[in-house]
Amino acid sequence: MATSCARILLLLVFLSLQYLAEANIRRYKFNVVMKNMTKLCSTKPIVTINGKFPGPTLYAREDDNVIVNLTNNVNYNVTIHWHGVKQLRTGWSDGPAYITQCPVQPGGTFVYNFTLTGQRGTLLWHAHISWLRATVHGAIVILPKRGVPYPFPRPHTERIIVFGEWWNSDVEAVISQSTQSGLPPNISDAHTINGLTGQVPGCKSRGYTLHVETGKKYLLRIINAAVNDELFFKIAGHNLTVVEVDATYIKPFDTETLFLGPGQTTNAILTANHPQGNFLMTISPFMDTVVPVNNVTATAFLRYKDTRTQALKSSKIPPIPPVNATSIALGFSDSLRSLNSPDYPTNVPLKVDHSLFFAIGVGVNPCATCINGTKTIADINNVSFVMPTVAMLQAHYFNKSEGVFTDDFPGKPSTPFNYTGGLSNLRTENGTKVYRLEFNATVQVIIQGTSVIAPESHPTHLHGSNFFVIGKGLGNFDPLKDTKKFNLVDPVERNTVSVPTAGWTAIRFIADNPGVWFFHCHLEVHTSWGLKMAFLVEDGNGSNEKLPPPPSDLPIC
Repeated sequence: MATSCARILLLLVFLSLQYLAEANIRRYKFNVVMKNMTKLCSTKPIVTINGKFPGPTLYAREDDNVIVNLTNNVNYNVTIHWHGVKQLRTGWSDGPAYITQCPVQPGGTFVYNFTLTGQRGTLLWHAHISWLRATVHGAIVILPKRGVPYPFPRPHTERIIVFGEWWNSDVEAVISQSTQSGLPPNISDAHTINGLTGQVPGCKSRGYTLHVETGKKYLLRIINAAVNDELFFKIAGHNLTVVEVDATYIKPFDTETLFLGPGQTTNAILTANHPQGNFLMTISPFMDTVVPVNNVTATAFLRYKDTRTQALKSSKIPPIPPVNATSIALGFSDSLRSLNSPDYPTNVPLKVDHSLFFAIGVGVNPCATCINGTKTIADINNVSFVMPTVAMLQAHYFNKSEGVFTDDFPGKPSTPFNYTGGLSNLRTENGTKVYRLEFNATVQVIIQGTSVIAPESHPTHLHGSNFFVIGKGLGNFDPLKDTKKFNLVDPVERNTVSVPTAGWTAIRFIADNPGVWFFHCHLEVHTSWGLKMAFLVEDGNGSNEKLPPPPSDLPIC
């Protein structure tokens, strides 16, 4: 009897230890499948995760280990990027095709395994190959550790709002035709809010409805998963209190209009302060230059509980920002300041080991097979990035970079010019180049927009690290005057920042994560054209400062 009790006790202890070991592990299954979807009164098959658009939300807590088993059941190569997850020493799971991994081929599988070290807030995941992220995307919700409160009054509940774009055509065909012709791709046909367009001309489409109760506060986790469009968000009759961007807390401020570039996230508190009513929510595009844009406004409803049927028919409509509302976009960005509190300090680097200047924009290269004998390209420092055919991280780890990439990416333009003054040399060189950084180096990058062909806003994303946005402005960066205005006290911390049209943005970060990290414009059209490069961060001396070996199931090319 005693022996039996002892065995039961040991079994209970074992199960308890197993539970504790598994308590901070979040497991998900991602099945890549085709699914017929109807939008704009037209049906087409799209690539999805688990048949959902948007895809499933990943829920976790700060410092949790996330394991995602991906199975590819479609005829496209697939990878998933966990946008904004720092991937400390887990670069093999970062996801950009041919940068950190070969894609998962049809019928293949891969296990993404990473830890949300020191991160809490809202991020997103999306496909990171070709234009599949148009329909393959979803939210990441990282809650604080148990017992740790938000640094703002706790809301009654939370809601997720995901922006997207929709093409009636097959999105992969859109970019394929553009690549063959050398011409820009067709713009999208609609915008979506949680996968729904709302009412659009010529089609009675169902829209998303956010149900609220008077007197309650709602934390809205808002994600711009659009492919090419920076977007404004408004709710008629309501202000929003912004408390977080890109999974970092900020000093709260009130606003009527949110501004998000593709890949950016914003957490905002909505106070339901009306007795009843039906209020329109809208997303509309921002484009303050001559580039064509999908100018269709997507709509959804905020509906109060017990709103009478008659009131439902008279929805209150917010004023839509003009498509070229530069002042609203810049005003929102200027309001962002990090919390910089004892619990959430702002550790912006004060010394700089590498001072870089990246001139970014679009150009034109010869193309004998293209319609006009030329093709539109994009570049950084006159280098248009060429995707390799094997994964760069693998080549680096096994010391087989020859023929895959070189480490001579220029830290500044070889020939300075009047970057925002109009036409210069339209042609670029092609290359697969990285900029090498020693472990723990501090880096400053001035990202300078150019006016070659046309100036444009560029939401720019860094993998593997956050950065501090220490300054921005219009026109050409002036190192004598503009550095004096840098904010080194409470700059906002982000993973994606919009470089203003014909302007510049200054960022700083610490290269404390060994691996190969993509840096690119998050307008997919510009990424496709070559506006991208990579940083190679070397191993440090300590055992926890080195890139571990690749997982055994890493896909092969």
